[in-house]
Amino acid sequence: MTEGQFTSQSGSAGHEAGQSLWQSCIDQLAQELPEQQFNTWIKPLQAQVSDDLSKVTIFVANRFKLDWVRAQYGTRITGLLGRLSGQAVQIELALAPREVAAKLPSVHNAAEPISIEESNEIGEQRSPSELKNRLNSSLTFDTLVEGTANRMARAAAMHVAGMPGHLYNPLFIYGGVGLGKTHLMHAIGNRLLADKPGAKVLYIHAEQFVSDVVKAYQRKTFDEFKERYHSLDLLLIDDVQFFANKERTQEEFFNAFEALLAKKSHIVMTSDTYPKGLTDIHERLVSRFDSGLTVAIEPPELEMRVAILINKARVEGIDMPEEVAFFVAKNVRSNVRELEGALRKILAYSRFNQKEISILLAREALRDLLSIQNRQISVENIQKTVADYYKIKIADMYSKKRPASIARPRQIAMYLAKELTQKSLPEIGELFGGRDHTTVLHAVRKIGGERQQVTELNQQLHVLEQTLKG
Repeated sequence: MTEGQFTSQSGSAGHEAGQSLWQSCIDQLAQELPEQQFNTWIKPLQAQVSDDLSKVTIFVANRFKLDWVRAQYGTRITGLLGRLSGQAVQIELALAPREVAAKLPSVHNAAEPISIEESNEIGEQRSPSELKNRLNSSLTFDTLVEGTANRMARAAAMHVAGMPGHLYNPLFIYGGVGLGKTHLMHAIGNRLLADKPGAKVLYIHAEQFVSDVVKAYQRKTFDEFKERYHSLDLLLIDDVQFFANKERTQEEFFNAFEALLAKKSHIVMTSDTYPKGLTDIHERLVSRFDSGLTVAIEPPELEMRVAILINKARVEGIDMPEEVAFFVAKNVRSNVRELEGALRKILAYSRFNQKEISILLAREALRDLLSIQNRQISVENIQKTVADYYKIKIADMYSKKRPASIARPRQIAMYLAKELTQKSLPEIGELFGGRDHTTVLHAVRKIGGERQQVTELNQQLHVLEQTLKG
């Protein structure tokens, strides 16, 4: 069984309704929880849904995990199922049958990250080669929607895939969560293997590298560790910011880095920030990160978000009306992962209620998301968040002071107010100490223009947007 999987207790109508209810619950949790937390605790869950949707039995691999899920997520899941179904829902947690539990990921010592192989979707069929290189064969250049937000990163990635070991080594891709960094990494690996099936390729998350170092240290198997990592033709490593404050891990990665470059192997890394923005990582390692090509992936522009929604709906066998795609794209701005989550909610809501996809249906399916955004993102909240970020006083947002240290954050706050709220220019001006609407327009145009040119500013704005959207 796969992610979001469940069984129904009888007929096909009940089965379909149960499927939609449980999948909608999983999709909502995927949006609300941090990715690592979701993948570890929620993604592997199985559920059995009664035909009248009044009871959901959730199967968990072992007693430790059962107790943890009940304590940390039980109330949240119960409330969510109730809201989605429109009725009271009783949940029961139970240990999975032995033959099923054997396929579920187990929970290790909290200090030891769970391996990617152990946390795969339940019952997912993967070939030995896929398990060995950990690549997702569905993440290719062909399935990646191209736009101005990722064009440079995509071009660099394609160059690396076609000529590994030459230019752009290492390739360092950075940007916020859910923008497609991991997709690009898998695409590079899949393209290289398509051209050179015998190549030694490994995709790995930085936390798994940390875990491998810990195991090698405990078991005194560093020779095997080095043989594995130093012999690769292509190393793809995600989220290197997780190396922060891990001295031995940084030392081993530095050694692997040097060994791979010496033999003309290629290294591709991702991070949530540019190399010099990384904290608690040795300078000699940061300088290596920055020695090849560093490229950013930006949040997708409106047209790209629309194209992503239409394409992903088509993969699901659904023709999404363009006006619905525009509605969703205008309201979900931050990243591709949120777009996919919104799309899954709309498709599930459409199936669950047996209604055609329309703007009205999309508005209803996303009502929780839209209400959260409308409630949280106010001009006042923007002013406070920006003031905290740039370490100025909130009162400076309304004052007539004009030094750059104050005027710049004020312009950024005006820009974000125009982008993230429904307020008009005069209304925004009034909330910034009674300023004229032309002052606001100047700030919006200035910051918007610079965002396209200055990578550091764009990164700061993306952090602020993610913070404001929760």
